[in-house]
Amino acid sequence: MTEISGGSFNTTMTHIGKVAQMGKEQQQAEGKIVMDLIAAATPKEPSQPSANVGQNINTTA
Repeated sequence: MTEISGGSFNTTMTHIGKVAQMGKEQQQAEGKIVMDLIAAATPKEPSQPSANVGQNINTTA
């Protein structure tokens, strides 16, 4: 196994932290996109009729 000196170790850990943060931000952005797509695909509630048009059905012939 390769040993990392003090300065290199700190630099490596800084890069690992930045990569982890970038990954987290990317995951959050993709999650928001998915939630927006799901919301757009969800059927909306049908609107209620504003009058009694079509509510009465004549059953006599």
